[in-house]
Amino acid sequence: MEYLDKLKTEINKVIAGKEHEAELLAISLLFNGHILLESVPGTGKTMLAKSFAQAINGKYSRIQFTPDVLPSDVTGIQFFNPKKQEFEFHLGPIVANIVLADEINRATPRTQSSLLEVMEERQVTIDGHTIFLSNPFMVIATQNPVESQQGTFPLPIAQLDRFFMKLAIDYPSLTEERNMLKMYKTGTASREVKAVLTADEIDKLKEAAGKVGMNETVESYLLELVRKTREHADIELGVSPRGTLALMKASQGKAFVEGRNYVVPNDIKFMVPHVLGHRIFLSTEASMTKTSESVLQDVLESVPVPVESGAL
Repeated sequence: MEYLDKLKTEINKVIAGKEHEAELLAISLLFNGHILLESVPGTGKTMLAKSFAQAINGKYSRIQFTPDVLPSDVTGIQFFNPKKQEFEFHLGPIVANIVLADEINRATPRTQSSLLEVMEERQVTIDGHTIFLSNPFMVIATQNPVESQQGTFPLPIAQLDRFFMKLAIDYPSLTEERNMLKMYKTGTASREVKAVLTADEIDKLKEAAGKVGMNETVESYLLELVRKTREHADIELGVSPRGTLALMKASQGKAFVEGRNYVVPNDIKFMVPHVLGHRIFLSTEASMTKTSESVLQDVLESVPVPVESGAL
């Protein structure tokens, strides 16, 4: 797709080898989804979020979460102005198009919960006053898996379920890292990312992506995968109905960026790890020897793939 190619090109100006992540960010944007990025420090999470915001001509905001950050630091406050002798609103950094919630698991549960309303309902309430956010709106949260037990507060199940996808950013390949060195050594890396999408164009793309069809055979395949997560012996908590809808939308998005107006089984298989990986919780016994990824692979292998291509 032309728009996606332009988006990848702009992001590649500042960070090499993130075509896959850029595609998934674009799919999430098409369905008003939020992203949880998990990776060790220094792999480009912040730069990816910022360059993505610039490429879609969106207002970018970054919140550095620490244990002393308060909910009002995120949403904003109503304060009394002694000069004007009246109350005024001071909106927080959550009022933006792309919000980077950096190291979200360092914030206390109380502060983490301040994101629940805005992520689900795209609005923020301050002292009884509701403020609706403009389109597009996406929260990109990051967390460091290495420090998951050092002064951090794991996200509760309800909040994890509100993230459309979870992406684990790996170290770059040798070729990608070599290209990165060349870009910055010769000064060819550009900090100027051009906007390639407007708000109106994004709205049109959203409308088109929502019309991507899914026939009954492929739909049954998706539903059977979800049901297997609820019945699997190694899974204590399976995928919620919200997760079912997320997998359907993500599969539509994958088909859309591939230039199809219908979903095929491979679209669903491709999206399963990203959409369902953070929505299943393994039993205590299984978590000692297995990972969510390996269990989901077992689920995928246990459900026969439909023979039909998925065309309507």
